[in-house]
Amino acid sequence: MNSLSRTYDVLLVEDDPADALLIEEALREHGMARSISQAEDGLAALDYLRDPANARPDLIVLDLNMPRMKGRELLEVLKDDQRLLTIPVVVLTTSGAPDDVRAAYDRHANAYVVKPLHLDEFTRAVRSIDAFFLETAVQAPPS
Repeated sequence: MNSLSRTYDVLLVEDDPADALLIEEALREHGMARSISQAEDGLAALDYLRDPANARPDLIVLDLNMPRMKGRELLEVLKDDQRLLTIPVVVLTTSGAPDDVRAAYDRHANAYVVKPLHLDEFTRAVRSIDAFFLETAVQAPPS
């Protein structure tokens, strides 16, 4: 299916309202028809993902540092769940610490991006994630 002829569903798992707004704006500016849902932490994300009334996202954008269930824990749960493990997960977080990067890839993150400090770079980073997963990568069919 041509990626431009369908809705692209993103689940944004981010507890910082300002970052969430910037990410949503960067995704919407790309001009695609898309649905962007938001969860404020890992537990809320699992509730969303396990609710049959919600669309299965094409991409999960995940922060690591959140209250209740952190991103690292959510990533582990996602990749252990047969119904969810094929959803690409991009970690978008402030930490560039080697231990955090290694831990994310050990838990099968599809990509790890450190949030840039400057607004233009932040927007460019989000758009590059969006472009790669929407226009370049081939998605796994739902199981």
